[in-house]
Amino acid sequence: MHHTISSKLPLIGVKVIDFGQYIAGPAVGMLLGDLGASIVKIDPPSGPAWVSPANATLNRNKVIINLDLKSDEGLKKAKALCAEADIIIENSRPGKMSELGIDLEAMRIERPELITLSIPGFASNDEKRRELRAYESIVAASSGVFTDMGLNRVLMGLNPSFSPLPLASAYASQIAASAAVLALQSRQVTGLGDQIEVPLAAAVMEGLCYNSLQVSDMPERYLTQREIEIERRRVEGLPMNIGFDDLQELLDPFYRSYMCKDGRMFYVVCPSHKYHAKRCLEALGLYDELTAKGLESEEDTYKPYAEWSTDASLGVYPMPKHWADKIAKRMKAIFITRTSHEWKKIFGRGGIPGAPQRWLQEWIHDEYAEHSGLMIEVEDPEYGLMTQPGAVVWLEESGEETLTPTPRRWVDFDEALSILKEHKTELPKVDEQIVSEGWLSGVRILDLCNVIAGPHSTSYLARFGAEVIKLDPAQPLYDSWNTVIYGFSQMRGKRSLLANMKSYHGRQVLDDLIKSVDVIVWNAPDNQIKAMGLDVDSLRALNPNVIFSKLDCFSGVKPGARTDYVGYDDLVQASTGIMLRFGGAMDRPEEHAHVGTIDVMCGFGGALSIAAALYQKYRFGRIGRGRTSLVSNSSLLQIPFAYDFKNRGLFDEPSGPNVTGYDELHRFYSTASGVYILLNAYERDLFRFANVEGLEELPDLPAMKRAGYLASAFQSKPANEWVERLKTADIAVTICENLDALRAQNSRMADGLPGTDKGSYSFSIYPDHPSGHEVVQLDPYAVRSVRGKVFALNPSEKYGASTRNILEELGYSDDLIESMILSDEISESWSNEYLPT
Repeated sequence: MHHTISSKLPLIGVKVIDFGQYIAGPAVGMLLGDLGASIVKIDPPSGPAWVSPANATLNRNKVIINLDLKSDEGLKKAKALCAEADIIIENSRPGKMSELGIDLEAMRIERPELITLSIPGFASNDEKRRELRAYESIVAASSGVFTDMGLNRVLMGLNPSFSPLPLASAYASQIAASAAVLALQSRQVTGLGDQIEVPLAAAVMEGLCYNSLQVSDMPERYLTQREIEIERRRVEGLPMNIGFDDLQELLDPFYRSYMCKDGRMFYVVCPSHKYHAKRCLEALGLYDELTAKGLESEEDTYKPYAEWSTDASLGVYPMPKHWADKIAKRMKAIFITRTSHEWKKIFGRGGIPGAPQRWLQEWIHDEYAEHSGLMIEVEDPEYGLMTQPGAVVWLEESGEETLTPTPRRWVDFDEALSILKEHKTELPKVDEQIVSEGWLSGVRILDLCNVIAGPHSTSYLARFGAEVIKLDPAQPLYDSWNTVIYGFSQMRGKRSLLANMKSYHGRQVLDDLIKSVDVIVWNAPDNQIKAMGLDVDSLRALNPNVIFSKLDCFSGVKPGARTDYVGYDDLVQASTGIMLRFGGAMDRPEEHAHVGTIDVMCGFGGALSIAAALYQKYRFGRIGRGRTSLVSNSSLLQIPFAYDFKNRGLFDEPSGPNVTGYDELHRFYSTASGVYILLNAYERDLFRFANVEGLEELPDLPAMKRAGYLASAFQSKPANEWVERLKTADIAVTICENLDALRAQNSRMADGLPGTDKGSYSFSIYPDHPSGHEVVQLDPYAVRSVRGKVFALNPSEKYGASTRNILEELGYSDDLIESMILSDEISESWSNEYLPT
């Protein structure tokens, strides 16, 4: 990419060699290129392994050179390019690059400042799986992604359930890009690079860490109607065969879709927040009517449920069934009176989370998406004028530059080399004294976030040695389902302080914290940031060197109609077509069911923005503001089909509840043991089946007979046997695992280690968790680095547990702390119990 010296992009002058194929490797290159890095992509002479128009997006801002690494000449040129690089990316099977003569470890011994990034399918220390053909679907099936795919699919008896979203690659690319830039900012301090591995399997598990959490003796009040129904059917031995319409009646009224006048569904997502559900009923004209019927709001929902004066409280999830039915019945009657477009404005302007269901094709051409830079136009040499997703992560002051990326371009060796030689890498002298423990050791972060995306980003940064202080309101805005249960994951590695930022002393505490930290993170729309005095000018007055990073729901580089609309992951799934693809039709939208699918990805994106801002600060002395949004991350999740151009074919990726895969060679099959396997083969693999006992005839069959032949053949033997036979013939296949089994097989007593030595899957058991419950949760293990230390995170403390201790550190006297507690300006706890019963 050719940038002028005047560019304000944070990674200007960073030189990257990208050997990546398929999605994960090239997507890391795309994320770094959008932030200003110069990228040389090395492809084999035959071109990329995956042929797709998505390559135009993945390879923008890159120059591409075709080299044959199996020839002496090609290898020599590749090594000459690598010798100029700051970062080298590859995502092949462990050891494959060194077999080809590109030995990253040796390169780092020669140049300790080099950062190498490997993104294999399974971990290099996973003896059992590292040699597998680790395609996207294989990694997903092995990691339990397709089974128990949300409570809906379990109840409908659709298990396993296929999705074409490249979850593993999308998570891995955000995690790997943030890790590479965190290593880069650390290099500006230490002069030393690092060797990093991010396995796809570990990355997708981190994306699903909220789904794989296990808390013993979960209080009854947190069980949803769907969970109760699943349990009932399992106990009574009943089949899971509930229809889509009946299923809707088990959903919470503030967490479901309603049909509107224009034949489109509108998704309401207002559970758990003190004011959202109330505002929702007010907007629908139902608040007075329902409160007259006895719907109340419990003053303190953190008390044990047995002590409530009422059986339901507005703004607490889930609602008891009899109230849920009453409220939903009335909401249905009102929604049908207006179009989904009208409701979008009424909800957006009223500060109520809700959004109409739209297809991806509509989102790509949405006026707001185009205006805000969430969709941009790029003149690609192969496809002509293309609509592509805009930058996923950007810095506020250089965001405009990301709107006009350079289209991918093929070059010869001399030009590629001269592009790299244009930039000189300037590094500090290696000072052995300051070689820090973790990439972020010594960095202090103030976390003002809630729900998942924001707080997840700072918990992720804590594993690299950052000190994180989490500031929440003295009185909770969200119910305990949203704070405490999500907090088991996103509060790890933090200290918690409760203060009312709008009170006199509470504001003083906030200002004192701002003066003492290096980074501030908040997930809020722009209008709230200004109101809180966290805009550029106000912050400069308090702490001119602090980096502010912001995540929100709908924003792009440029402000527009929906920039300040509040919302959650689920609403982005509705707005960008993820729910309609999963459900298959406008009248049956279905959530892509993993808790925080986009939230967690956005958290890693937030970490990338912070890493880029820190690097820019150390390298150029500029203080920047990091940005990402849930909706920009949805583009990464839909990268295989999120584009348009003049002669694009149909938007016909697999969709709907009955889809089992892409075609007869790439789909689920049931076996004699009742266990499903996922076969992931292509036409080019057909000849291999001749060597598989029991499938020898497949290569000679007409295409239309393959599915029947395979389905009946697979019924003749148990799953394990088929997996063995197919692997021996080098055909990609795996058993569809589920999260419960993976957790049971890969758990150990918490031992103070991050799990990075444990292979592709790793959980810790906390019998003495501060909550008083035994907790089993995924380790912080997807990033494995050789030099920078990765720390195990302390279990989540109770909200408010460090209030006093942090205020003492800030110099507040015991007397002042006592009087602040008495006046409710600060608090040491929201409830007597850690997890309210």
